[in-house]
Amino acid sequence: MADAPSPQPDGHEPPDPGPLETEALEHIRALIRIDSVNTGDAATIGDGETRAALYVKKRLDEVGYETVLVEPRPGRASVIARLPGSDPDAGALVAHAHLDVVPVDAEDWTYPPFGAEIHDGILYGRGAVDMKDFAGMLLAIARAFRRDGVVPRRDLIFAFFADEEAGGVWGARWIVENRPELFEGATEALSEVGGFSIPLPDDRRAYLVATAEKGVTVATLTARGAAAHGSRPTADNAVVRVARAVAAIGEHRFPVARTATLERFLEVYGRASGEPLDDDDLSRLGFSASVIDAGARNTVSPTVLAAGGKINVIPASASAALDVRIVPGQADAVREQLAAVVGDDIEVTWTRDIPAIEAPAEGRLIDVLQDAVTAEDPDGTVVPYLLPASTDNKHLSRLGIRGYGFVPLRVPADFDVFGQFHTADECVPVEALFFGTRVTARILRDA
Repeated sequence: MADAPSPQPDGHEPPDPGPLETEALEHIRALIRIDSVNTGDAATIGDGETRAALYVKKRLDEVGYETVLVEPRPGRASVIARLPGSDPDAGALVAHAHLDVVPVDAEDWTYPPFGAEIHDGILYGRGAVDMKDFAGMLLAIARAFRRDGVVPRRDLIFAFFADEEAGGVWGARWIVENRPELFEGATEALSEVGGFSIPLPDDRRAYLVATAEKGVTVATLTARGAAAHGSRPTADNAVVRVARAVAAIGEHRFPVARTATLERFLEVYGRASGEPLDDDDLSRLGFSASVIDAGARNTVSPTVLAAGGKINVIPASASAALDVRIVPGQADAVREQLAAVVGDDIEVTWTRDIPAIEAPAEGRLIDVLQDAVTAEDPDGTVVPYLLPASTDNKHLSRLGIRGYGFVPLRVPADFDVFGQFHTADECVPVEALFFGTRVTARILRDA
């Protein structure tokens, strides 16, 4: 049983939760209690994703859905179901969430990471925002629509994926490549990361919607020199040269790339805040500034260094692996920019190229999101932004499905939802889940 909702710091009195919100919370807590940690290593992954998928499947079967369980490897199951809409000419909408979560170190947690405990109106647990919250909301809404005979405007494809946290290899990516018919007729998708509120002046809120995602690639820097004894320093020491290149990257700030999404963000947020906003003035966004800024420019993060194997041997080569995140339309530019930063004496090789995606930042679906938010928060404004990370929307985009990140959560002004992803003590206000359930139900009915 949830704690009674309490007033927000801004004086907002939340409505009492109805049966839909209560059921959503029950499913969210049940899913959090299923340990579905995805380590990315097949040898250490159990059957948690399949157990979570079977939980979802059973509840959908109970209300009459024809569900499809896809399990390309033991323990790596996903579930998909479709609810027909009233307009056969409207493209289907995929509403999806992933059932896996990142690993935990229980010693770092105040409350059990798979306990789904509620304290002072806050739900704690791995997956509270990433993203068993949305999975539970979708499950409750799908069941309610079927039970109550709700016919949405367009077909709804409810998808609960495995393996998102390790690139979707056995989840969305596998299904797109091997069972694309499950998404027949789909034109848009709704999932993470976005929807949660960030503060505007006068106790108002902006609700971010991810209309684009940066591309992902890996660049490897390699310096080569002559191997030598460690007692005789050399001028072409490969370790020193690759270290200089890494330091140069750390000090370099790539220029802003003015994408359609960034232009729209600056326009809409600036208008909503009552003060024009430029790309050199993002600091006023508070804790969300770092995410918005990361989406406004190409970024390169050195993450893995490799050189040598013996203390007294200067190695003939040294390397650094870089996590490169690319703004839509900037794939060629980032290669040129990186080469200029590291210099001519460093080899650069590129692997694992996942292209950026960008959906329209204006249109019917954005209007539906705004109307759904307005119904619950009259002063709320939906603002497009560019997500600097990746979601399963990238896999669906290969089928021509335009992806949006919008899990609506109204949170207190000082609650950083971005900061809850992959952290210890991951948590979310219970009232935010109730808000999200109501808003999402409106979106799926009217989209």
